[in-house]
Formats: sequence, C-alpha cells, structure tokens
Amino acid sequence: MTKSTITNGLILSGIINTIGILFFTKGFTNDVIPETDTVVMSYFGLIMIMVWGGLAFIAVAKIFDKVKWLIAVFALEKLCYVIAYGYWFSNNSLQEVYDRDIIAGVFYSIYGLNDFIFMIFFGYVFIKLMKSK
Repeated sequence: MTKSTITNGLILSGIINTIGILFFTKGFTNDVIPETDTVVMSYFGLIMIMVWGGLAFIAVAKIFDKVKWLIAVFALEKLCYVIAYGYWFSNNSLQEVYDRDIIAGVFYSIYGLNDFIFMIFFGYVFIKLMKSK
C-alpha cells in the first residue's frame, strides 16, 4: 500500500465519519439514532465521532508515518466501536429501528461493517509502519 493510498484512506475514513454522521442524523435533527443507543450514539457521542473519527483522521492523513502509535490508537478506537456494535446488534431489533426511521435503520445496518473495515485498514497501516522502522 503506497503512502498516497494510506493518506487517501485516512481522508476517506474522516469524510465518511463526518459527512456520514451529518447525513444519517439529518443534521442532528433525527432523534432515532441517539435514542436507539443512548450511550455510544448520544448526541455527544456523535459529535465525538465527527471530531475523533473524522477530523483527527484527516488531520494526520499527510503525516501518518510520523504518528504511528496514533494510528494504533485509531485501530483500537475502531475495535471499540466494532465491539459496541456487536453488543448492540445482539441485544436490539434492527427492524424496530427501520420501523421508526429508514435512514437510522440503514445507519445501524452499516456502521459496524464500516468500523470493521477501517479497523483492519488502521491495523494494517500500523503494522506496516512498525516494520519500516
């Protein structure tokens, strides 16, 4: 994976998390997402996803090779969201979310997969950086 590909992956992840939150919450006017998971997806949690899962990824996109341990933190952060998603998914009804709001249903259908994909990406980048010491 080239440096350019990694930079673009970081930017893409940041855009997905920032624009995605704005889209799926309908500009923070859709209460279904935070009401469905009042801890992880609270309005504060959603804003922090935009900050740490969006802006932070973009901020280090061109200097990722200088902050390899931060890339490991990004992978760990994604792991936490994957675990949270698995827990939520095993204890809740996705159909009930769709019944309340289709866009929120789509959000809860895909956010775990999105975080899993980027967890693998960040983990790969971290391992690559550690090998290139």
